[in-house]
Amino acid sequence: MTITRVPFVDLARQYLGLREQLIEAMDSVCKSGAYVLGEDVMRFEEEIATFCGARHAIGVANGSDALMLSLKALGIGPGDEVITAPNSFIASAWTIAAVGAKPVFADVGEDYNIDPSCVEAAINPRTRSVMPVHLTGRPARMDELLSICKRRNLTLVEDAAQAIGARYKGKRTGSFGIAGCFSLHPLKNLHAYGDGGVITTDDDELWERLIKLRNHGLRNRDECDVWGYNSRLDSIQAAILLVKLPHLDDWNERCHAIAGRYRKALGKYIWVPQDRTEEEPVYHRFIVQVDEREKLMQFLANNGVETKVNYPIPIHLQPIGRQLGYKEGDFPVAERQAKRILSLPLFPEMSDEEIDFVIDSIERFYRAGA
Repeated sequence: MTITRVPFVDLARQYLGLREQLIEAMDSVCKSGAYVLGEDVMRFEEEIATFCGARHAIGVANGSDALMLSLKALGIGPGDEVITAPNSFIASAWTIAAVGAKPVFADVGEDYNIDPSCVEAAINPRTRSVMPVHLTGRPARMDELLSICKRRNLTLVEDAAQAIGARYKGKRTGSFGIAGCFSLHPLKNLHAYGDGGVITTDDDELWERLIKLRNHGLRNRDECDVWGYNSRLDSIQAAILLVKLPHLDDWNERCHAIAGRYRKALGKYIWVPQDRTEEEPVYHRFIVQVDEREKLMQFLANNGVETKVNYPIPIHLQPIGRQLGYKEGDFPVAERQAKRILSLPLFPEMSDEEIDFVIDSIERFYRAGA
């Protein structure tokens, strides 16, 4: 087969590979009449907790709610500050603002993850928590961050939306902080067919609070303990996720292998991310850096290769971010990267021929003297 086009992602391929199992799972839920929470959600929570190496898991409506509810359950609110990275998706910051706290940013390192030394410098008496983002599916430097949080009496909430299944020194993301927050959005490595999210924790009291908060604050059907939210994982999405979860490690290994092929072939032309010895990334995104980004993107688009930029405007330079008092130059590493980053196509169902096509297209661009 001659390749003429490579999409950035193709979600239909995964569905077609599991179609019969997925239809059977969805049909079972539909026939049961139990569409909200229920046995499938409980079973998924048990299995994803085991997968992540955590005692508990709580299914919620989306990854953003996972972050917001975790902060709410920890009692973080007005007058408090939470430190996070400025180069993430906006949800990492708005969830902090949603509980009434102030998002505070710390610059990042070469791996796109928050720099522990910058976190230390950002701490003040109002700081309550640190929220590292395991961006692109690579775990942040958890030993250093946990050490800081322990020394300064801060909680650590993992934004692991892009990193389900990744390991740092043998431990899965979602098993380090007091809470680990995952998105199950269709673009994530483990995804539902719609929105979904999950929180992992070893803390029994936090788990009990989160169970109430996601379901209106209810103790039972008739009694309400706290003002809560409506943020429940639907049974049909849980059933879908139960079909997919056993395949996740294989899908992640394939993404890591594709990243390795890109790295080996393209490192002579462009900056490519390098794995650290202590990490096992899952490469939700393979983000390179180039000086001539717009020219390369246009060349690739003209030749059938779809690319994206995740994310071109750091949060502190967004219109809403500037209201926090930040300005250009405050986080030079994140700002420099934002001008150069480019996400290449990467999804587990990519064929070897498609990978070769992407590599060949980039090589042709640079061999032509771009």
